[in-house]
Amino acid sequence: MGRLVNKLALITGAARGIGKATAELFHQEGAMVILTDINDVDGEAAAKQLGERSEYCHLDVGKEDDWKAVFRMLGEKYGRLDILVNNAGITGYVLTKGPHDPEYFDLESWRHVHTINSDGVALGCKYAIQIMKKHCYGSIVNISSRAGIVGMPLAAAYASSKAAVRNHTKTVALYCARNQYGIRCNSIHPGAILTQMWDCMLGEGERRERLVRKMCDQVPLGRMGTPLDVANAVLYLASDEAEYITGIELNVDGGILAGSAAAPSGDE
Repeated sequence: MGRLVNKLALITGAARGIGKATAELFHQEGAMVILTDINDVDGEAAAKQLGERSEYCHLDVGKEDDWKAVFRMLGEKYGRLDILVNNAGITGYVLTKGPHDPEYFDLESWRHVHTINSDGVALGCKYAIQIMKKHCYGSIVNISSRAGIVGMPLAAAYASSKAAVRNHTKTVALYCARNQYGIRCNSIHPGAILTQMWDCMLGEGERRERLVRKMCDQVPLGRMGTPLDVANAVLYLASDEAEYITGIELNVDGGILAGSAAAPSGDE
């Protein structure tokens, strides 16, 4: 306990899933946590549940004006930011009309996925660098995906956008090191983590149970991951324990990327 005492952290997409689990873990470790999301109801409830040393702010990561407003608040109220977790992201299956395969993809849907997943991370890094460099300290953790490393035949926009996150992370890491800003930047690549993001693919009832079993059979460690599995990895990269680590990609996937695969076919 206490690995983030006196640290100020901002987490995007913190209303549910990995973002919420990360906010809870950071809070347990002593951080002041700024939760952000577009889901204000769940976001405010999550912050209220944490209590002291937490605050909720509305943030649509694809809108630069929203980023400016949040960082203006940070500058005026706290004067700093120690940790940024760029977690907000979408597959596109629910919030866009699709399709998402590389032959027939809908361009508007493609652009929307990239606006959230890629532009959102780039904007977060942009404004975090500007405030973190003033104190020559900071850790940026970008949540990519295993899809940022391997292809996804029925999720072309998602895979492409997460690959952009993977590469931009390395660019930010090298840029900050070159300028001696004292800012580290790393990416995490979850795979087969059971969150609400999977609901549209897994469905309900017997179909869901069957697909989850099928997924688990393809994961070397034999189970789907939990949001806390990812949050623990984020905590490590955000903490001072990782002060000599920048530009890496950390897979949190139960061994999938060691050579296995775990993806619903989408047509079952």
